[in-house]
Amino acid sequence: MERDEIYSKRVRAGKRTYFFDVKSTRSNDYYLTITESKRKYNDDGFTYEKHKVFLYKEDFNKFVEALNECVNHVKDELMPDYDFTQHDRDDEDGERNESKTDLDQELSWE
Repeated sequence: MERDEIYSKRVRAGKRTYFFDVKSTRSNDYYLTITESKRKYNDDGFTYEKHKVFLYKEDFNKFVEALNECVNHVKDELMPDYDFTQHDRDDEDGERNESKTDLDQELSWE
């Protein structure tokens, strides 16, 4: 059951927006929800399609390690000459998304 939101970070990426939300349980434990929100156009205008992943503290390190391995494999082995920084852009608040889009930096839960 979702409880209090403790911290939130939004990452805009074209038609998609990702939300990283730290929440607490009734027993004051913490977990992370990762939500992808994608704008879909239809005859009446548009709607948002959302997908959510719940990530629990006991899985943080395994998740980050697997994500880093996969991203690094694509960048180093499959697309070594591709300039991933060309996709960096400012969001509406003028805040640079480099901290979430610059995948050269290792992710850390510390």
